Order: sequence, then structure tokens, then C-alpha cells
Amino acid sequence: MKIAHVALWTRNLNAQKSFWQDFFAGTSNELYISKNRPGFRSHFISLLEGPTIELMSLDDLATGPHGQELTGWAHIAIHVGSRQEVDSMVAKAIEQGILVSPARTTGDGYYEAIIRDPDGNLIEIVG
Repeated sequence: MKIAHVALWTRNLNAQKSFWQDFFAGTSNELYISKNRPGFRSHFISLLEGPTIELMSLDDLATGPHGQELTGWAHIAIHVGSRQEVDSMVAKAIEQGILVSPARTTGDGYYEAIIRDPDGNLIEIVG
């Protein structure tokens, strides 16, 4: 088995699409507008390897308690290839004001940093 895709609810589809293209060199399909669900729009972002990310938006997306469609996920970890690439992305994240946690080696041996996407969702970048 393999993961087909992961999905992310967002209020700002264009900002998320630009973020994934700019920061992770993702490629996007054309905008999908649902004929079955009014107000639903999405883009699939493909990274170099692994599953795609479906960026989804819906008119009046909720930000309330459990049981509603909400923005975000807990976090996603993306392996970017090397410690040097993590360091390079950290520098870029500092410039953009989205760095949450600087690069460090974790207790279990990972070299990672944490950034935020345009909706504030956490993304671990791992080398």
C-alpha cells in the first residue's frame, strides 16, 4: 500500500498553491471546480517524490469545534534531501518570517526545522 495523497483545507487556495510551488518546487494541476459540491475548489500539488498534496477550499470554511471541516492538519513532515537543504530552507523561512523552530538534531537523530504555511499549519522539513 502507499499514500495516494494528503489533503489540506485552506481559505486561501492561491496563497497555499504559491507557497508549495515556491518553497518546495511543487507543480500544480489546473484548478478543479466541483460540479457536485458548490463552492469546492482544489489543486493537486506534486512534489518530486511521494504522494501529492490536495489543497482544498470551500466557501465559508469553518474554524470551529470538531465535526466541521476546518483549515489545516497537525503537521506534515517533508524530507528535503540533506542537512544543507534544511539549512537553506531555514534561511529562506527566516526571510519570509515563517520559521517556527530552527534546525536541530532531535533525540531520535533527525535533522529538522519547523515552518508555517500561509494558514499557519506546521511543516517539518527534514534532512
